[in-house]
Amino acid sequence: MAHGCLKCLKYTMCVTNFLCFMCGVSVLSFGIYLMAKFRVVALIPELANFNIANMLMVSGIIITCVSFLGFLGALKENRCLLLMYFLLLFLLMVVELTAACLLLVSDGKIESVVEETLVKGLEEVKNGKAKNSTILNEWDLLQKNFDCCGVKNESDWGNKVPTSCCKSQCTIPRPPFREKGCYKKLKIWVEDNFLTIGISVIALCVIEVLGMCFAMTLYCHISKSGLGYKL
Repeated sequence: MAHGCLKCLKYTMCVTNFLCFMCGVSVLSFGIYLMAKFRVVALIPELANFNIANMLMVSGIIITCVSFLGFLGALKENRCLLLMYFLLLFLLMVVELTAACLLLVSDGKIESVVEETLVKGLEEVKNGKAKNSTILNEWDLLQKNFDCCGVKNESDWGNKVPTSCCKSQCTIPRPPFREKGCYKKLKIWVEDNFLTIGISVIALCVIEVLGMCFAMTLYCHISKSGLGYKL
């Protein structure tokens, strides 16, 4: 009976990790597709390398590697791979929970840092001091996608208001600019998606805990059976 349950656990781990592996490949492929076909907006133009496509690619690589390790460890009943799988899941969970706690505790400080970063980056672009020419393009994308202009409003740009701040066409002497600043729009976007992000983190932690429990149960069974490093 116990042997049958553990065999069922082994194949459950194999199937689950295989599905996670396929999801990881899909996320990675989608990130590469976005990178190749579209210009993806970065939430903070000065951190253009941390756009949605790059984050999807990094997430896809992590999911693919960890799930493949769990799949192979369960299939081959290899203690080393199962232990590595357990430790990686534990580290990922610790990082996620630490990041979530820091975001909750340092909420006000993070907001001020983001605002200062936006102001500093906009000033560098406006004065022509930005070393990275893509920052202006990222600002254009941000302002178009979030329907905003500047950090607080169009006055942040002075006399060099970019065309992405215009609601329609910038043909008349004083065209209608987007009214709200990008900092306020970003804050609203984060607040609107806060619940979804929180639920996603909790669900991910629950999955990781279940994965660790399954891996450790199988690890202990293999140790007692003397199958330690079966390949």
